[in-house]
Amino acid sequence: MRVLFNTYPWAFATPGGGEIQLLKYAEHLPACGVDVELHNIWKPAFDRVDLVHFFACLGGSIQFCSYAKSRGLPLVISTSLWITEDTAHRYPMDEIRGQLSLADLIITNSDTESDVLSRVFGLPREHFVAVMNGVEPHFSAPHDPALFRARYGIEGPFVLNVGNVEARKNQLNLVRAMKGHDLPVVVIGHVREPEYGRQVIEEGGAQLRYLGPLDHADPLLASAYAACAAFVLPSTLETPGLAALEAAAAGAPLVVTSVGSTRDYFGSMAQYIRHDDLADIRRGIDAALAAGPNAGLKAHMQQNFAWATVSRSLADFYARVLAARAS
Repeated sequence: MRVLFNTYPWAFATPGGGEIQLLKYAEHLPACGVDVELHNIWKPAFDRVDLVHFFACLGGSIQFCSYAKSRGLPLVISTSLWITEDTAHRYPMDEIRGQLSLADLIITNSDTESDVLSRVFGLPREHFVAVMNGVEPHFSAPHDPALFRARYGIEGPFVLNVGNVEARKNQLNLVRAMKGHDLPVVVIGHVREPEYGRQVIEEGGAQLRYLGPLDHADPLLASAYAACAAFVLPSTLETPGLAALEAAAAGAPLVVTSVGSTRDYFGSMAQYIRHDDLADIRRGIDAALAAGPNAGLKAHMQQNFAWATVSRSLADFYARVLAARAS
């Protein structure tokens, strides 16, 4: 089986969890009997693939999906969306519904996400299936925190945030919640929204260390997870945030937003916070610091969320789509 992957054109300008997910599927699917071809506008591969998998529902995505269907190819769409009745007014609902209606199968990151999107868009629940996000096993291996500390000159405990610097990731409320706390805040990631990034750096002041992006495979990233006193992802929503999975696999105490599908992954083994409540963000951080590393969470990640494991589920769904088309 050969599958064509594509996403929106500027996705890899500031790659985040969705882009890592795409690349990890491409890396692990061949072991499941699925060859992956990345879409190249100069050398399109529509004539030599069995199925198209499109990642994202950003504006304009419907055009590529419509063309794939016009070529007679089965279409799978990964959503990575969290839209509720209360937030639907922020999104181009008709366009997204039109795009999803083209799909032979819609892949979400959890059963909860499938339930919510089916309800909000009025689409049949059986068109949605969950393939959980994954994490590389090497994040669970022992990593020397001294590597990260020596590179950046950071001593003592600190709170860590890894993610694109943008309003959705909510670093501004993180630095505001940490005002007056004796721990520094370390942020790693691309600045996706420059004005927002400037505001975060200005309000974070001396307490904030913004280190810029690190490559996902850089040993410094795994070392940072091992070094932090707590990992905090206070986003306005997450499904569930690959950095949170990686930090959990490393055993870091975890503080995450309560909005989205985070509970599907972390159960009772994380501190859940309200992203718009500074006092609650601070409460969650203090509780995680007091609890310390969570060996149960680390084991949970190892047992259930390896990329090789979740990629097998995806390969099975591809086979299901092709079998349905053949019949």
